[in-house]
Amino acid sequence: MSRLCLILFGAPGSGKGTQAKLLKQSLGLPHISTGDMLRERVASRDALGLEVEGLLQAGSLVPDEIVWQMVCERVRCLRCPGGFVLDGFPRTLAQADSLRKLMEQEKLKLDAVVNFVLPAEEIVARLSGRRTCGRCKAIFHLILQPSRLQNICDHCGGGLYQREDDHPESIAVRLDAYEKSTAPLIQFYRNLGLLVAIVATGSPREVFERTVTELEARSAAFMTG
Repeated sequence: MSRLCLILFGAPGSGKGTQAKLLKQSLGLPHISTGDMLRERVASRDALGLEVEGLLQAGSLVPDEIVWQMVCERVRCLRCPGGFVLDGFPRTLAQADSLRKLMEQEKLKLDAVVNFVLPAEEIVARLSGRRTCGRCKAIFHLILQPSRLQNICDHCGGGLYQREDDHPESIAVRLDAYEKSTAPLIQFYRNLGLLVAIVATGSPREVFERTVTELEARSAAFMTG
């Protein structure tokens, strides 16, 4: 796989963010995360950052045009010789079409859209066991990564708490919203023959190896097809 241009999809709790980091570390691919870009923009305190902060604090969706502006600012990453990993983008069909046009303009080719699939009950178990430090924001898990002392952060000694959106009833609402918003995109990329579904059960390393195997098989099929 000399060049690999990927989009990653996955519901909250599916491990998509972890897989993006593993792809970056193991394959040397730039990780372009719209979530990271939004946080960086808010931290910059410029006019756009303040606008984004206001939207997020109000619980509103950041408009397509603002997200698209930030993606275009990273167009150099899309041109990287080894490829890239797009994480958190596109979120709408309009964004997907804008990305398609930009890649055609840049003479770039998307290789695959990886969709990490995990049963809802496992997602609920993963997210409901999560605990966050109120001071340094470090994340622990009651089963997968418990703190040494109950409800005390290993790093700073702050108290651990369960975020409101990690309660089972909130998770169910988040999953329903994710499925409804992502279904048209999944179909869009399936119709283009780009969708690769990966079962996201098991350890992060197992899921990563499964992903690389599927991508290598896809690459080999195209070379011999």
